[in-house]
Amino acid sequence: MTQKEETKGEEKRKLLSPKLDVIFQALFGEVGSERITKKFLEAILDEELEEVDLSRNIVLRRENLEDKMGILDVLVKINNEEYCNVEMQMVEKDKLLERILYYWSRIYGKNLKSSNDYIELKKTIEVLIVNFEINRLEELEYHSRWKIIEEEKRKLVLTEDLEIHIIEIPKIYKLAGEEQEEELVKWLEFIENPESKKVEKYMEENKEMKEAKEKLEVMSEDERMQILAELRLKAIRDEKAVERYGYKQGREKGIKEIAKKMKDNGIEIEIIQKITNLTQEEIDVL
Repeated sequence: MTQKEETKGEEKRKLLSPKLDVIFQALFGEVGSERITKKFLEAILDEELEEVDLSRNIVLRRENLEDKMGILDVLVKINNEEYCNVEMQMVEKDKLLERILYYWSRIYGKNLKSSNDYIELKKTIEVLIVNFEINRLEELEYHSRWKIIEEEKRKLVLTEDLEIHIIEIPKIYKLAGEEQEEELVKWLEFIENPESKKVEKYMEENKEMKEAKEKLEVMSEDERMQILAELRLKAIRDEKAVERYGYKQGREKGIKEIAKKMKDNGIEIEIIQKITNLTQEEIDVL
């Protein structure tokens, strides 16, 4: 191999990580990704879906000044009647499980019009994918499913309208035997490392996964997505460092510096809010 060929190989850009929420959202949440997202959701929900609609991926605006801003990673309408919100989390946050219920309630209640006709409420599914193991769930499988049940005698499900899926990526490395061949595990392998030999093998039988990798390759060459990924990674590193040493003031300063850099690069306000959790008023004065 010549020196020129070696240099060309070294310059080949590494794919952006689907585990980054901004990349995950662009990969699975954009209109045009319906085939990819449908196949992925079928592996999570363990059911065949007729259709998925990705046109509703929006920022949930605050209804009043006291409300917190809720931003959805991937909001999917399933079979034209149910809603599913898929969220990717790289860093463990306080009150994580409470946040799941909060996002579920915002989506569920959004369907209720002023007539207060409760028949308008639709089944809502919350899917949380995390890059860490969650405290209190250590003994559970990598994929746990949750509903409201009667706990004393008959274990009856109170309502089908609430369904929560929690997926912990690190636990897939503890699997053995047939579990390693589950379709969901294959998709998680893709999210963990889309350039692995395993993923290459999976793509031979999964055309939607191949489509996802091809889209990721295009995204990885996009300068804007590169900036987003770099800033998001910096935000995660800063957040981890600050939490480790407890420097609240430094954390706020670092986040505002990241927000200003993103603003200067022309990134949309909604995306800056998603990455930094700052309000629009805080971003406007930067």
